[in-house]
Formats: sequence, structure tokens, C-alpha cells
Amino acid sequence: QVQLVESGGGLVQAGGSLTLSCVASGSIALNNAMGWYRQVPGRQRELVAHSLNGGRTTYADSVRGRFTISVDNTKNSVYLRMSNLMAADTGIYYCYGDLCGTHEDCDDFWGQGTQVTVSS
Repeated sequence: QVQLVESGGGLVQAGGSLTLSCVASGSIALNNAMGWYRQVPGRQRELVAHSLNGGRTTYADSVRGRFTISVDNTKNSVYLRMSNLMAADTGIYYCYGDLCGTHEDCDDFWGQGTQVTVSS
């Protein structure tokens, strides 16, 4: 069974930096895409950054230039380097993976979420 586990969240002052990590484990034969979403109370989960196998990346307008996503396909891991953090970046960050098993069965998988709190 595929599992995604995030780490690296916490409390940081505005202007500071954090790096989130996510490792996917289980029978994974192919990694189509991995990314990060975040959710705040009362709002829908929204895309933060997304990386397709092959290197194409997408960022939310609000984080472009401040956040950097990277993927290590050999480890089925995705990272999010967050710089110049703002209070508006506060939320629960979820790791996402579009992953395929050994029988070409692909599905979307989510981590349990990690809290990021930016104090102003």
C-alpha cells in the first residue's frame, strides 16, 4: 500500500524559511507527478506547487518566486523550499502524488498534512 509521509512543518516568523519533505513508500513503479497543496479553515485545498515527471513545474501565483519544488524520483520524494514566508502562507500543507504500482495501476495519493504557521 502506498503511503506519503510529510515532515518539516512548524512555526516560523514572517520573512523566514522552511523546507517541507515528503516520501512515498510502497510498491511504486512510476511517479507521474508530485506536488504540494495547502488548506486553511473555511477554504478549499489549493495548489501550491506541482511537478510533472520530466521536470515541468507549476506554481500558485502567490508563491511563485518564493517557493521551489523539487523531486527526487529515485527516492519517490518531493520537497518544497519556502522562502520569504508570509502570514498568508499559514495552513496545512499536503503532499500529493500521482503514482503507479507494478501493475500499471495509477492513482492519486495524499499525505496526512503538516502544519505551517507563519507569525507576523
